[in-house]
Amino acid sequence: MAVPVGHHDRMEADQPERTPDGRYIVVKGRRWRATDPEIPEDVAAGLRRHLMAARRGVAASHRNQDPAAEKLARSRVHTAKVALGERGTPWWEQSLAERRRRWEDGAAELDAAGEPGRRTARSADG
Repeated sequence: MAVPVGHHDRMEADQPERTPDGRYIVVKGRRWRATDPEIPEDVAAGLRRHLMAARRGVAASHRNQDPAAEKLARSRVHTAKVALGERGTPWWEQSLAERRRRWEDGAAELDAAGEPGRRTARSADG
Protein backbone atom coordinates (compact mmCIF):
# COMPACT_ATOMS: atom_id res chain seq x y z
CA MET A 1 0.00 0.00 0.00
CA ALA A 2 1.26 3.47 -0.83
CA VAL A 3 2.37 5.69 2.00
CA PRO A 4 0.87 9.19 1.62
CA VAL A 5 3.28 11.90 0.52
CA GLY A 6 3.59 15.14 2.45
CA HIS A 7 0.95 16.79 4.56
CA HIS A 8 -1.85 14.60 5.88
CA ASP A 9 -4.63 16.65 4.25
CA ARG A 10 -3.57 15.35 0.83
CA MET A 11 -5.44 12.39 -0.59
CA GLU A 12 -3.53 9.10 -0.37
CA ALA A 13 -4.99 7.81 -3.64
CA ASP A 14 -3.47 10.79 -5.51
CA GLN A 15 0.03 10.10 -4.25
CA PRO A 16 2.77 7.82 -5.59
CA GLU A 17 4.13 4.95 -3.54
CA ARG A 18 6.87 5.87 -1.06
CA THR A 19 9.73 3.88 0.35
CA PRO A 20 9.17 2.88 3.99
CA ASP A 21 11.46 5.68 5.22
CA GLY A 22 9.43 8.26 3.24
CA ARG A 23 12.47 9.71 1.53
CA TYR A 24 11.76 8.47 -1.98
CA ILE A 25 8.78 7.94 -4.23
CA VAL A 26 8.63 4.93 -6.52
CA VAL A 27 7.43 5.44 -10.09
CA LYS A 28 7.46 2.49 -12.50
CA GLY A 29 9.95 0.72 -10.25
CA ARG A 30 12.39 3.63 -10.11
CA ARG A 31 13.17 5.58 -6.93
CA TRP A 32 13.08 9.38 -7.05
CA ARG A 33 13.83 11.68 -4.14
CA ALA A 34 10.56 12.83 -2.59
CA THR A 35 9.61 16.46 -2.16
CA ASP A 36 10.35 17.79 1.32
CA PRO A 37 7.14 17.10 3.29
CA GLU A 38 7.68 20.20 5.48
CA ILE A 39 7.16 22.64 2.59
CA PRO A 40 3.76 24.33 3.03
CA GLU A 41 1.38 23.12 0.31
CA ASP A 42 0.85 26.59 -1.19
CA VAL A 43 4.61 27.09 -1.50
CA ALA A 44 5.14 23.59 -2.91
CA ALA A 45 2.38 24.21 -5.47
CA GLY A 46 4.06 27.45 -6.56
CA LEU A 47 7.41 25.70 -6.88
CA ARG A 48 5.81 22.94 -8.95
CA ARG A 49 4.26 25.59 -11.25
CA HIS A 50 7.73 27.09 -11.74
CA LEU A 51 9.17 23.61 -12.34
CA MET A 52 6.59 22.77 -15.00
CA ALA A 53 7.02 26.16 -16.71
CA ALA A 54 10.80 25.66 -16.74
CA ARG A 55 10.42 22.17 -18.20
CA ARG A 56 8.19 23.59 -20.93
CA GLY A 57 10.90 26.20 -21.51
CA VAL A 58 13.53 23.49 -21.93
CA ALA A 59 11.38 21.73 -24.53
CA ALA A 60 10.57 24.93 -26.43
CA SER A 61 14.16 26.17 -26.48
CA HIS A 62 15.35 22.75 -27.63
CA ARG A 63 12.78 22.74 -30.45
CA ASN A 64 13.83 26.28 -31.40
CA GLN A 65 17.53 25.37 -31.21
CA ASP A 66 18.18 28.19 -28.75
CA PRO A 67 21.07 27.03 -26.51
CA ALA A 68 21.07 30.17 -24.35
CA ALA A 69 17.35 29.85 -23.58
CA GLU A 70 17.76 26.13 -22.94
CA LYS A 71 20.59 26.77 -20.47
CA LEU A 72 18.45 29.32 -18.61
CA ALA A 73 15.43 26.98 -18.55
CA ARG A 74 17.55 24.09 -17.27
CA SER A 75 18.91 26.35 -14.55
CA ARG A 76 15.34 27.16 -13.48
CA VAL A 77 14.46 23.45 -13.43
CA HIS A 78 17.44 22.85 -11.16
CA THR A 79 16.53 25.75 -8.86
CA ALA A 80 12.96 24.46 -8.50
CA LYS A 81 14.11 20.88 -7.85
CA VAL A 82 16.58 22.04 -5.18
CA ALA A 83 13.91 24.23 -3.55
CA LEU A 84 11.53 21.25 -3.47
CA GLY A 85 14.26 19.16 -1.83
CA GLU A 86 14.49 16.79 -4.79
CA ARG A 87 18.13 17.73 -5.53
CA GLY A 88 21.03 19.04 -3.51
CA THR A 89 21.57 18.17 0.14
CA PRO A 90 18.93 15.62 1.15
CA TRP A 91 16.17 17.32 3.14
CA TRP A 92 16.38 14.69 5.88
CA GLU A 93 19.99 15.75 6.54
CA GLN A 94 19.03 19.42 7.04
CA SER A 95 17.64 21.19 10.08
CA LEU A 96 14.17 22.68 9.76
CA ALA A 97 15.75 26.15 9.54
CA GLU A 98 18.02 25.02 6.68
CA ARG A 99 15.08 23.41 4.91
CA ARG A 100 12.95 26.54 5.25
CA ARG A 101 15.81 28.72 3.98
CA ARG A 102 16.26 26.34 0.98
CA TRP A 103 12.63 26.54 -0.17
CA GLU A 104 12.25 30.27 0.61
CA ASP A 105 15.45 31.17 -1.26
CA GLY A 106 14.46 29.01 -4.24
CA ALA A 107 10.96 30.46 -4.36
CA ALA A 108 12.33 34.01 -4.14
CA GLU A 109 14.81 33.36 -6.96
CA LEU A 110 12.16 31.84 -9.22
CA ASP A 111 9.60 34.54 -8.40
CA ALA A 112 12.19 37.24 -9.16
CA ALA A 113 12.82 35.67 -12.57
CA GLY A 114 9.35 36.96 -13.46
CA GLU A 115 8.06 34.07 -15.51
CA PRO A 116 4.97 35.31 -17.35
CA GLY A 117 1.58 34.21 -16.10
CA ARG A 118 2.94 32.78 -12.86
CA ARG A 119 1.76 33.48 -9.35
CA THR A 120 4.54 33.66 -6.81
CA ALA A 121 5.74 30.47 -5.15
CA ARG A 122 6.07 32.08 -1.72
CA SER A 123 3.12 31.87 0.62
CA ALA A 124 1.09 34.99 1.38
CA ASP A 125 2.10 34.87 5.04
CA GLY A 126 5.78 34.49 4.65
